Amino acid sequence: MQGAGKTTTSGKLAKLLHEKEKKRVLLVSCDIYRPAAIEQLQTLAQQLKIDFFVSNNNQNPCDIALAALAYARTHHHDVLIVDTAGRLAINTAMMEEIQQLHEALDPVETIFVVDAMAGQDAATTAKAFSEALPLTGIILTKLDGDARGGAALSVRHLTGKPIKFIGLSEKLNGLEAFHPERMASRILGMGDVLSLIEDVQRGINQTEAEKLARKVKFGQAFDLNDFKIQLSQMRQMGGMSALLDKLPSQLSQNVTSTQMDDRIMHRNEGIINSMTSLERSNPELIKASRKRRIATGAGVQVMHVNQLLNQFEQAQKMMKMFAKGGAGKIMRSIKGVLPGRR
Repeated sequence: MQGAGKTTTSGKLAKLLHEKEKKRVLLVSCDIYRPAAIEQLQTLAQQLKIDFFVSNNNQNPCDIALAALAYARTHHHDVLIVDTAGRLAINTAMMEEIQQLHEALDPVETIFVVDAMAGQDAATTAKAFSEALPLTGIILTKLDGDARGGAALSVRHLTGKPIKFIGLSEKLNGLEAFHPERMASRILGMGDVLSLIEDVQRGINQTEAEKLARKVKFGQAFDLNDFKIQLSQMRQMGGMSALLDKLPSQLSQNVTSTQMDDRIMHRNEGIINSMTSLERSNPELIKASRKRRIATGAGVQVMHVNQLLNQFEQAQKMMKMFAKGGAGKIMRSIKGVLPGRR
C-alpha cells in the first residue's frame, strides 16, 4: 500500500545486504504510476552507492522487471530488488499486475511491506496480499512510533508468514532483522540489549576504537578530535534516540526526547569542524575570543560552543575514570555525559 515506506525500505534492504552480507545488489523500480517514484529510488541508490537499473513511466512494469533481471544476470549481481507499485486501496487491477510480475520473475523472496501504525488495517491488507501472492515474508515499518506489538502479532497470525525485518526509523540504517523475543522485551520495557550490541559492533570503527583505548590506557589526553569521532560513530548507529530505545526503561526514563535531540550532534560536529587543529588538540586554549570566532564559523551562538565544551569536559572525566578502572562511577555519571544532550 502507498505510504508504508516501501521504496525507502527497498533502499534500506539493499544497504543491509551490501554492507552486512557483502552482496552485489541491483535496484529497479516498476512503479510507473506514482509521480517521481522511479527518481526517488534512483536517488536512494546513488546515495547508498548501489547499482540502479534505469526505467521510465512509459514502460510496462513486466518489461522493466524482466529487463532488470537479464541485466542483473549478465552483470553478475547477487541480488535484484524489484520495487513494485503501491496503491491507495486493494483492487483487481493492482492484484492482476502484481501477480503477472510474480509469474514473470519467479522471485526467491516476495516481501510485503506494511505500516505498523495502520494497526488492524495493516493485518487485513497483509491477509489480502497473502491470498493473492505466495508471500515469503513481511517487513513492518514505522515501529519507532507507539504501535509496538499489535500489528506484528496480527500480521503474523492472519497471514501465517514470518516477519523478516522491522523498520525503526526513516534513516537508511533503520532496518533490523526481526527477533520476536527482542520485540517482546521492548514492549515490556526491558529494552533490547542484544540489538544494541549489534548496532555498536556495526557502527564502531575498530581501528579508531583501538587507538582510543590505547590513549586511555597510557594516560594520553582525550581531545576534541576523539570526541568528534565518538559523535560521528554515534550518529552512524542511528543517533542517541535509536540507542535509548533499546535500553531498559528504568535507564532511559529520565531522559526526554528534547534532551536527546540528534540534531545537536550534527551541530556539535559543525562546531568542532570550525576549530583549528591546534584548538581541537588543546581545548584549554579556547577562551572568549576564540569561542566567538568558532561560533561565527559554525553559524551558532557562543552558548552552543560552551555547551559543547561542557559535554566534552564531562567526557574527558569519564575517560579518566576508565583509565583508573572506575566503571561504577561511570555508570552513575553517564546520564550527564551522553553526546547530544541539551
